[in-house]
Amino acid sequence: MPELNFSPFPNLSTKRLILRQATLSDAPDLFAIRSDERVNRYLDRAPATTVDEVQRFIEKINKGIAENKNLYWVAEQAGKLAGTICLFSFSTQPFKAEVGFELHPDYQGKGLMQEALTAVLDFGFNNLGLEAIEGYVHIQNAPSINLLVKNGFQKIDSLEAEEAVIFSRNRII
Repeated sequence: MPELNFSPFPNLSTKRLILRQATLSDAPDLFAIRSDERVNRYLDRAPATTVDEVQRFIEKINKGIAENKNLYWVAEQAGKLAGTICLFSFSTQPFKAEVGFELHPDYQGKGLMQEALTAVLDFGFNNLGLEAIEGYVHIQNAPSINLLVKNGFQKIDSLEAEEAVIFSRNRII
């Protein structure tokens, strides 16, 4: 696996979004996302219960970034935190990572995650040199499945015990 170095943090931008590293001041807005039942419906995690819990989460992900283990961007639109997108579980043979994303319901259905995913795929393939990016999606999460398929991901497996579908996209050479 190529040596990963996430310092300085790779800020990305799209037509409507700034993708940047989370800070502790993002905790209240990130709490609004991570505690929302509509966002958590298809995720394998308990909803956040306090802003302090989210602050500890931000510290954990930023430690992972400092250790070059994961990338986690907050997606900001017009100064408001709309969602997050990340690359994690980096591995070799092939050199790949998993993508994950979430969007506050107020921002869903507006094409924002399409913009964020396009930017992160470009970064992952062209800057990091990833050979593949995978996404694990709850089998009933049609919007996320549609987003991955729209971006060239193909279904490669089902994890029936976890009610998940695995999608993968290879780098286009």
